[in-house]
Amino acid sequence: MTDISIVLASGSRYRRELLDRLGVAFRTWSPDVDESAHGGESPRSTAIRLARAKAQAGATQWPAALIIGCDQVADLAGEAIGKPGNAANARAQLLRLSGREVVFHTALCVSFGGRIHEAVVPTTVEFRKLDAAEIDRYIEREPAFDCAGSAKSEGLGASLMERMTGDDPTALVGLPLIALARMLRDEGIAVP
Repeated sequence: MTDISIVLASGSRYRRELLDRLGVAFRTWSPDVDESAHGGESPRSTAIRLARAKAQAGATQWPAALIIGCDQVADLAGEAIGKPGNAANARAQLLRLSGREVVFHTALCVSFGGRIHEAVVPTTVEFRKLDAAEIDRYIEREPAFDCAGSAKSEGLGASLMERMTGDDPTALVGLPLIALARMLRDEGIAVP
C-alpha cells in the first residue's frame, strides 16, 4: 500500500471541499462505520464516537498516515435529527424545526502515530418561523436531502435561519477548519 500522508475518512463532498481550502494534499476514503446511535447516547456523544471510529478505521487501513475522522449530529432538545433523504421528510423536518433552536455537534478526530486529537465544535442555529409555502419553495430550489435538518447553511438554507452562533462557521458545513488547522500544526504540518 502506498504511503499516504493525509486521509480524510469521509465520502462527503462538503468535507472534501472544506479540506481543500487548507491547501494540503490528501486523499478521501469512505470508512464502513455503522452510524446508528447507541441507546441512551446523547447526540454530542454520538458525533464524537463516530468521528473517532472513522479515524480509527482509517488508522487500521493506513497506519503511517494522518487520518481525519469527522461526524455531525443535529440535536433538537436532546433528540438526534438526521438527513431527510427526500422531499417529504425534509418538509416534515423543517415544519418541526420552525421557530426552534438546534445544536449541530460537529466532531473531529485526528489520528497520527498513535496520538489522538479530538474536538466537538457546536453551532447553535435558531430557525425562524416558517410557513408551508416557504418550506416548499426552499425544497424546490435547494433540495438539501443530504444535510441534517434539511437546511444547507452555505446556500439558500441561510434564509430559513434567524441566527447562528458558534466558534467556527465551517463547523456547520461539516468540518471545523479552525480546530483542524490547529491539530495539523500540532502534528508538524504547515497550515498555511
